[in-house]
Amino acid sequence: MVMRWVGGCVSISLACVLLIGCGASDKDALDDGTGLDEQQLGGRGSLAEQQAGTLGLPGSQGPLADIYFGYDSEELGSHARTTLQRNREWLESHPDARVEIEGHCDDRGTIEYNLALGARRAAAARNYLIALGVSPSRITTISYGEELPVCRDFTPECRQRNRRGHFVVFEK
Repeated sequence: MVMRWVGGCVSISLACVLLIGCGASDKDALDDGTGLDEQQLGGRGSLAEQQAGTLGLPGSQGPLADIYFGYDSEELGSHARTTLQRNREWLESHPDARVEIEGHCDDRGTIEYNLALGARRAAAARNYLIALGVSPSRITTISYGEELPVCRDFTPECRQRNRRGHFVVFEK
């Protein structure tokens, strides 16, 4: 019984090491069929901001405003819809701009659940922008789940700031 349990733990550990070691490189992660590469993104987005130590700092927002979600929800509230309408106006006045919508979550829930929730949040924002007339070819999405928080306190206010859709703008 103990040998079977130890053997199972070793197998699970080995599988985790293999998955981490064989993960996609940053360049592979950007090759999503949109034609984006690292040069075009120019080190923008939450991952680049975290690596630079500027994630969540004033001035790192960019021209499009973030939207925020309720706990365990991808539903767009009235404030989020108003923000998306303003974001659409900016995109309309900048026809060469493309946007990647990042879905983010707070620290509650499993990694897998939060990645899926982040994907649904980004998709909800994308779908709303498309319904407002933005071309689908100008919008990509990615989910970071809970992995790139802008705030690390365990307070309701901090968690609310982490439940967001973040917009990264780049030119064609």
